[in-house]
Amino acid sequence: MEKQIEELIDYTDGGIVSKEVVKDGSLDVTLFCMGSGQSIGEHTSSKKGFLYVIEGEGVFSFKDENTKMNAGKLIFIEEGEVHALQATTDLSFLLVIH
Repeated sequence: MEKQIEELIDYTDGGIVSKEVVKDGSLDVTLFCMGSGQSIGEHTSSKKGFLYVIEGEGVFSFKDENTKMNAGKLIFIEEGEVHALQATTDLSFLLVIH
C-alpha cells in the first residue's frame, strides 16, 4: 500500500482533523491536522507510540515539560503518560501507536 501523506493534509478553519492512515490491530497510524491556535487537552496514552511532526509548529506538554514541535521532530510517548498539545501555527503530525 502506498500513500502520499502530504496529499492527505487538510486544515479546517479553527478545527482539528484526524485521518486513519493504517489500522490493523497491531499498528495504528493517524494523521492529525490542527489549525493554528487549536489544542488537545490533557489525556492519557492507552498504549506506547510516537508522533512525527510533518509541518508547522506547536508545543507538546508532558512530565511537567514543554517540548517544541516542529518539522522532523520525533516524540516518544509511553503507555499511561499524561500529555497535551497546542498548535502555534497550522500543525500536522503522524501519531503511531503500537
